[in-house]
Order: sequence, then structure tokens, then C-alpha cells
Amino acid sequence: MKIILSFLLFVGIVSTQAQKREQITSPDGRLQLTVEIGNIITWSVKTGDQTIIAPSPLSVTLGNGEIWGQNARIQKTSKQTADNIITAPFYKKNQVADIYNQLTLTFKGNWGLVFRVYDDGVAYRFRNLADKAFTIVNEEAAFCFDKDYNTIVPYVKARHDKEKSFETQFFNSFENTYTHTSISRLDKDKLMFLPLVVELEQNRKVLITEADLESYPGLYLNSGQKERALTGVFAPYPKTVVQGGHNMLQGLVTAREPYMAKVEGKRDFPWRIAVISTDDKQLADCDMVYRLASPSRIGDITWIKPGKVAWDWWNDWNIDGVDFKAGINNDTYKYYIDFASRNGIEYVILDEGWAVNKQADLLQVIPEINIRELVNYAMDREVGIILWAGYEAFRKDMENVCRHYANIGVKGFKVDFMDRDDQQVVDFVYEAAATAARYNLVLDLHGIYKPTGLQRTYPNVLNNEGVFGLENAKWAPASTDLVTYDVTIPFIRMAAGPMDYTQGAMRNAAKGAYAPVYSEPMSQGTRCRQLATYIIFESPLNMLCDNPSNYLREKESLEFIAGIPVIWDETRVLEGKIGEYVTIARRKGANWYIGGLTNWTPRETTLDLNFLGNDKYQAILFKDGINADRSGRDYKREEFELTTDKQVVIQEAPGGGFALVLKKTE
Repeated sequence: MKIILSFLLFVGIVSTQAQKREQITSPDGRLQLTVEIGNIITWSVKTGDQTIIAPSPLSVTLGNGEIWGQNARIQKTSKQTADNIITAPFYKKNQVADIYNQLTLTFKGNWGLVFRVYDDGVAYRFRNLADKAFTIVNEEAAFCFDKDYNTIVPYVKARHDKEKSFETQFFNSFENTYTHTSISRLDKDKLMFLPLVVELEQNRKVLITEADLESYPGLYLNSGQKERALTGVFAPYPKTVVQGGHNMLQGLVTAREPYMAKVEGKRDFPWRIAVISTDDKQLADCDMVYRLASPSRIGDITWIKPGKVAWDWWNDWNIDGVDFKAGINNDTYKYYIDFASRNGIEYVILDEGWAVNKQADLLQVIPEINIRELVNYAMDREVGIILWAGYEAFRKDMENVCRHYANIGVKGFKVDFMDRDDQQVVDFVYEAAATAARYNLVLDLHGIYKPTGLQRTYPNVLNNEGVFGLENAKWAPASTDLVTYDVTIPFIRMAAGPMDYTQGAMRNAAKGAYAPVYSEPMSQGTRCRQLATYIIFESPLNMLCDNPSNYLREKESLEFIAGIPVIWDETRVLEGKIGEYVTIARRKGANWYIGGLTNWTPRETTLDLNFLGNDKYQAILFKDGINADRSGRDYKREEFELTTDKQVVIQEAPGGGFALVLKKTE
């Protein structure tokens, strides 16, 4: 018996000696990341005595059977520090601090790992150092936890919800409301798309997402592979794709390869991110994705113009008080252009319908539309034209389409219905961004996965969907709770980047009064809620979703929306709690814009504006009317001088909000 015990003790000592540990802390010393390297590699994060991420395995399996992360042998270890400022031209602030400590590990076999620790989170990525081509069969990306914590997650909303295979879920629009439940109660048959949040103890939260996703499939998470863990799942590379789906504009995968990614040579892979907060409002002002994205690949960016867009599709071209038949025709779009020009709105979009249906050919234009005539008409009125484009139509003739319409004077495209994030579609997105940039065209990406930093790498990509936006009010049942969703996404989805939520409804339904109406849609919540979202939601290319006729009947609201900036010099999140309320202040030049949203609970908000210092401001306040709980359109506009105590008390109705503009006077 003594011999056996001695042998086991010896084995334990050898095992311990074989295990190598590397550690790195955040610049403020509060977060500690540990990497354990032995038979497998794990990473973990702690702060004080609290475990944030429990030991979590990571690896990459290559097509030749080699596994990065199994019996790995370190060749080189190095540590770096950085204290940089990133210039951010089309963002929620004009400068982003990039301060971190970094651990770089190089392993035998020409691969490596890079770990970064910021004061507000951690990130890691794999690195290929070999100048050769190969395939990747799988990546093990796990986020393990020491307890069965609650989560706030968006499940993939598959086209056929009864089919729960991962393959059917890989085809989706990345739009859904959130499920709030514990890790153990998550549906193990469903994929979750990013970002998502895990709620720890001591009010800490972990937001999981990815950045710098280039030529690689996007990361989904699933709860069915490890206990108390969220584990990565990736769409395999498409083998055969057929044109089909919505109006023959989608690529439908009919078979997949036995690998998920093709690698051509030396490169870095996407960052796996865990943002760590001690207060929910920190998540609503998160810069992690922007920091970790690749720098801009566009030299001259002076031609890129963020702005607001008079949008046609949500309101179903349903204008009134005119002497022509409204619809997809030149007369209707000239009306939109005149409306935009008179109100300082930078763009008009021609959404789906201007090209011949089911041809997937953007050079075939319906006879009711003359693009050149509309572009010239708009140019004379200092308005830009943006064209909607389905994925397959844009993909198969990208260079020619961009050249043709740029020569005419079109300013950009809204590309829609990708509805996948396998490597093939991710490659398409980068190709589209680069091609559009060569022709000085901006892009708005719809039917697309969450942002992963492309807006920094290609600043002409101004906006991104991947959000359960207001378009859903055209068909979502009354049980759908967009109000709670609106006070959730600033902390989760918006942490990834801009979102084309497409707000601005002038028909506003108090609780119990909403119903889906396709041609005359309405919003849930109050008018002031809609106004506030122009401040709360980050959106450098921001839609006015309602029709010009409705806006012209609501001139105070129109004046506010038309005058709101879309990019900012500074952002401060004043208060917030996921799913309950949020208040954000943003500065443009000398003026401040403050927006607030609440859930269905009425709320008294006290704004402490002492951060404004001794400067004086003239205030314009839009607040919920006294009867906004019954009539969502009820609001009150007030003007006043901001008092020296810098305190403003505002009552928010159920589903309400407020918008406050502070114009500096001296």
C-alpha cells in the first residue's frame, strides 16, 4: 500500500512540474488572467477572491489531425503593455482609450496565443505563424463558470423552429428578443448568437462576444456540451450553395465541407471577448470591440458622410395629401427627396422594389423608376440616394454594380439577406466593404450578424442590423415586448457596435393598445420614447422610419429628429439597469443631448448634470405627457434655462422616455 501511495505522489509531482502557468493582470491590477499549459490549455479570470471565468479549455483542430492546445510546448513568452488613443471618426466618441497588458505565447508547431487584459475585460485569440495553407475542423472556445449563474441570451430564431438541428439554425437573421434564465435551464438544442450576458454575484456581469471576425465563421454558443459552461459552435464551410429564398436573393446552403475554415497562410484569428462590469451602465459604454478591431484600411475618409435617412419601406410608401398614386415610383421618391431637403435630412433610401423582382439583377430597374433622374433631382437638393440590394444580386455582380451606380451618383447601398455567418459570407462582407470603398460608397448591412469591428476597419460601413428592430412592429404579435427589449439592447447588442434599429414612429401605442399593422405600423411605448432612441441607440446612418406625411403633421418631433447628430464627440452613461431603464448623455461640439428610456414601470428620473461645470445652457425637453400612459402620443415640449444646481427631475410614463437638448449659451 505504501508503494502505491508513493507512486501516486510521484506521478502528481511530475504532473505538477509539467504544468506551466502564465499570469497577467489588468492595468489597474484588479483582474487577473491565468493560463495553464499542460496536456490541455485552459484560461481563467479572477478578481480578488471571486472567480469570473472558471478554467476554460481552448484549442484548434486542423484538417490534418493536429490540435493546437493539446500537449503544447512553449517556445517563447513575452509580455507587452500599451497606452494608446484611437481616433474614432464615426463613433459614439471621437477618441477611444486603448490601455492593456498583453501576454503572447508562441508554441512549437508555428502557432501562438495572444491574451489581453483591460480594466473592463479580457480577450484572447489564436495566431497562425506558418506560411502554408490548411483547414480548420473545429475550434474549442469555452466560457466556463463556477456556479449556475443566470444569463440573458438571444436564441437563434431558426426559419423552422420545429427543426432543432444546428444546421437549420445556421440560416437565420440574428434577430430575437432575450431569454433570462440560468445556465442549466438554457435550451441545449438551441444556438445562441452574440453578444450575450452572464450575471455573476456582487452585481458583476460578463458580456461575451467576438471582434475582428475576418475570413472565419462567426461564433455561436451552446449550453449542452459542458456543465455550467457556454461552448462555441461554428457553421462548417459551405460546399454547395443554391440561389433561392426571399425573392431569389439568398444563398441556401445544401451541403457543407468537413471543415469550418480555410486558412491561406500567416494570420490572426478572431478575438474571443469577455467584458466584465461591476455596474450595468459600464456595458452601455463599452469600447472593447472597437479597440480590438483592425485599424482602418481606407486612406481618405473625407467622402464618408454619416447622416439620417428618410426611409420608405416601414411606412409602406403610405403618404397622403398628394395628387399622385403613392408607391414605388419617381413621383413618390421626389416627395421623399423634397421632404428630406427641406428638413436637412442627408439621404433618401430606395428600399426593396426598385429592381425587377426575382431577377437578382440590380441593373434591371422597374419602368416606374428612373434612377438617374432621381439621383440628379436629389443632388440639386443636396440629398444623397442609397439603394437597397439583396445579397445574391449584389454578390454576383458587385464590381459592376458599384461602378455603375457610383458613376450615376448613388451614395451607397443597403445590402440585405445574407442571413448566415459562415466563412463564405464573412468573406463577402469584407469584399463588399472594400469594393464599395473603392467607389466612395457607404454601406448599411442588414440580414447580418452582430458587428465585430468592421466599422473601424472599413469606416464606410456605417451601420449594421443584427437587432430585433422596429420593423418587427409591422407583424409581431401583441405579446411581443419591444419596450423591455429597448432597455436591454443598450447593454448587450449595442456593446458590439452600431445598430440600425430604424426608429422614429409617429403612431405610438400605450400599454395594451399596440397591434401589428403592416401598412400603418405603430411603436410600443410613448412618443418621447421614440425621440429618446435617437440619442440612446448608436446609429451613424439613422432612419426616419415613418412617412413624410406623418412627420409633417408632427413638426416639433420632426424638428427634433432632423436636428439630432448621428456621431458624437463624447458619451456618458448616467444610469442604467439591464431590462429596466437607461439614461445616456452624448456631446456634439459644445452641446449635450440626453436621452432616457424606462420599461413598463413608470419612473421618476433625477438628472445630476454637475459634470457640465459652470457653463450655461438653454434646455429643450421632450417629456411624456400626463396622459401618455393611455395615449402614447401625448407629450410635452418645454424650454428653459438650466439652473445653477444642474438638477432636472423628469417623470417617465410606462413604456416612456425623454429627450433633453442642452445648447451652450456661454
